[in-house]
Amino acid sequence: MGHQQNALHVKDLNVAVKTPKGMLPLVQNLHLELKPGKILGLAGESGSGKTVTCMALLQLLNPKTMSVKGSIQLHGRELTDLNQKKMRSVLGRDIGFIMQNPMNAFTPVYTIGNQFVETIRSHTVLTKKQAVDLAITSMEKMNLPEPSKLMKKYPFQLSGGMLQRVMIAISMCLRPSVVIADEPTTALDVTNQLQVLRELDRLRTECGTSILLISHDLGVISELADDVAVMRNGRIIETADVFQLFDHPKQEYTKQLLQARPALLLNDQLKRRVI
Repeated sequence: MGHQQNALHVKDLNVAVKTPKGMLPLVQNLHLELKPGKILGLAGESGSGKTVTCMALLQLLNPKTMSVKGSIQLHGRELTDLNQKKMRSVLGRDIGFIMQNPMNAFTPVYTIGNQFVETIRSHTVLTKKQAVDLAITSMEKMNLPEPSKLMKKYPFQLSGGMLQRVMIAISMCLRPSVVIADEPTTALDVTNQLQVLRELDRLRTECGTSILLISHDLGVISELADDVAVMRNGRIIETADVFQLFDHPKQEYTKQLLQARPALLLNDQLKRRVI
């Protein structure tokens, strides 16, 4: 482990949901270590507990129906002790979140610019003009065309791929040290997937961001991750560095996941372009 502190350290995370028959475990005894400037891939089929884990880390689960126990530390600071207000200030500023469906991240009745500026101003002391400038610069960095025009548009006027990139721009503009990306490429076609993966890689390289990349697609994880944790039925069954996991998977389940991964066309294209 060394002396270097983990960017995100999850210990003994247990998540259960209340049912009429008692507590039903969704995630059991989960350990994750996200090292500074590294990308950790969390892989598993849908229903394996990946998204619940993600929501638990961000403290977005409803305490009335869900029980979350264990330790979640961001640079050594325990998050499970924070009240909602403190946690909200951590989200966005210290932890960026890129969700699966970009449409859900936006309110349909406000322009992109309005939502971008709101996010920035709720976490900083920037003036409105400074926030607008930062939003435009962040979109330029994501290679989005004509950001000042995009600012005036409504979410429905943008394609899924564009929205996803705007969402990444928003979640990255405050330079969070940790980003949790939950299936960031699922809703996109191959070209847009490549673009989003390249941007995530660039952010890690340029800003030293640590990324938890959650995906059912091992092809996507193999491109970006340094280490991979494989999840099944709410437990992590195997953790290894990416080469070891792909060349010598220990668990039968991991082998099946590797066989099921999509054709490697995406990988070849990515390797040529990213690396």
